[in-house]
Amino acid sequence: MKALFIQHDHVSPTGPVSERLRHHGYEIDEMVVVPEESFRDPNVRFVFPPLDDYDLIIPMGAPWGAWDDACIGNWLTPELEWVRDAVTSGKPVLGICFGGQLIARAMGGSVAPGPKGEIGWTNIWSDDETLVGNGPWFQFHYDRWVVPPGAKEIARNPIASQAFVINKALALQFHPELDAPALASWLEWGGDKEVIDDGQDPAVMLAQTAAIEPAARERTYALVDAFLERVAK
Repeated sequence: MKALFIQHDHVSPTGPVSERLRHHGYEIDEMVVVPEESFRDPNVRFVFPPLDDYDLIIPMGAPWGAWDDACIGNWLTPELEWVRDAVTSGKPVLGICFGGQLIARAMGGSVAPGPKGEIGWTNIWSDDETLVGNGPWFQFHYDRWVVPPGAKEIARNPIASQAFVINKALALQFHPELDAPALASWLEWGGDKEVIDDGQDPAVMLAQTAAIEPAARERTYALVDAFLERVAK
């Protein structure tokens, strides 16, 4: 079995999600859409691989908007078509943050800036905690989706929808892959200013992440297990 992670930038490691997939026997491929040298000018061109080469697709987060065709349209438009093909064909897809927003937009929902962003560890409200637990999960987003037609919303909070299922795809607004080294990279590449602008202390956020990392990893493992057993199979 082969799983493909689409990393939209160079500072998005796959973390506990890929760890758990390896535990289940998956071979992991990782592809970076926007390389480090293009981070400040991300409208690159990228050729997405044939879906038949993989048993599972995981589009990950991004610091850009899944609605922002002007900024990243050279690869966003092809990726939306690629994700739509994956979901409609019954390919298992696990969309994380930006990746979840891609599923929403590709399947007839929409994505737009929300009235308020979410940064840090937050609880959500899940209808099915055996599939998507209440957390806390790490959030770092300013946009939100409208759940597409035919999807079943699984979780939300007062700010945004947090998870839905459509066909064999699970869309997540939060970051189950996040660990302390990943957060340190995000902070280094501009996230520290965003955290400060949100009225929070990046050093405390990083220390908190390191402290709760073991428990967060177990939550992620449980989420991956449930996704494979109940959505992807």
